[in-house]
Amino acid sequence: MSQRHVPVMLQRCLDLLAPALEQPGTGPAEGRGPVVVDCTLGLGGHSEALLTRFPGVRLVALDRDKEALRLSGERLAPFGDRATLVHAVYDELPDVLDRLGIPAVQGVLFDLGVSSMQLDEADRGFAYAQDAPLDMRMDQTTGVSAAEVLNTYPPGELVRILRAYGEEKQAKRIVAAVVRERDKEPFSNSARLVELIRDALPQAAKRTGGNPAKRTFQALRIEVNGELTVLERAVPAAVKALAVGGRIAVLSYHSLEDRLVKQVFAEGAANTAPPGLPVVPERYQPRLKLLTRGAELPTEEEVAENRRAAPARLRGAERIREDVR
Repeated sequence: MSQRHVPVMLQRCLDLLAPALEQPGTGPAEGRGPVVVDCTLGLGGHSEALLTRFPGVRLVALDRDKEALRLSGERLAPFGDRATLVHAVYDELPDVLDRLGIPAVQGVLFDLGVSSMQLDEADRGFAYAQDAPLDMRMDQTTGVSAAEVLNTYPPGELVRILRAYGEEKQAKRIVAAVVRERDKEPFSNSARLVELIRDALPQAAKRTGGNPAKRTFQALRIEVNGELTVLERAVPAAVKALAVGGRIAVLSYHSLEDRLVKQVFAEGAANTAPPGLPVVPERYQPRLKLLTRGAELPTEEEVAENRRAAPARLRGAERIREDVR
């Protein structure tokens, strides 16, 4: 499993979180190790590295994919009760911490998007490069599949999804072809959709941006899993869960995710006082300190070793004060 999963920007993520997870006075000798949350466990590469590098840390890891939890559970078994794995979507973090009796945490990591396992398992339907059932659910026990979205959503809603979540300029053209074809026979597999997109796009659109199906598949995946809606709730909730001195690192893989993360971090790092105050009350002062200048990118060497790292964007922040009411 470790061979098929190469954690993205691993060393940089560990270095960003290290000052919070190595804090004096929170180690095992005091009976309360720092808590780090991996909100997107996947195959457990980042979690394994966190537990290995920071031996005093306790890990809470979330994933909505039961197969990912099973596989990563095997991988993290040697760490015993230092690792607590939970079947949950990452916007459920406050409830998870409440159930575990954890008032605040020292570190949070998000590695957004599709996990290596989901891309590599042909029957999940995430990858446009191989034919598979159009499923795309990260949790296959609940929700509607990508096929259901394609076959049942009104044309206007499909256009909105492709434009908003895939930034697809040819959305109307693609949706017109989808509606025409689904009336003949409902969609069930990815190869037919890929072929339809290739046929629907003008030649100029096919020559830019890689596989012409990429944006449509991204849009469907985001819709099926409610990814942006979940992220809008999850990142502010994670910031709120941080103790003072705690740190958060977020890896995103497309501009929509990165924009949301940037916005939450920028708001937290901003002075919100009305102009002209001689002294700024504490409630208006920044809650976060930004740890990255803009979004950090993977190195050329890492991209050469792991092509899935290419679109990654990493942002980090530190909690520098409590919320003041």
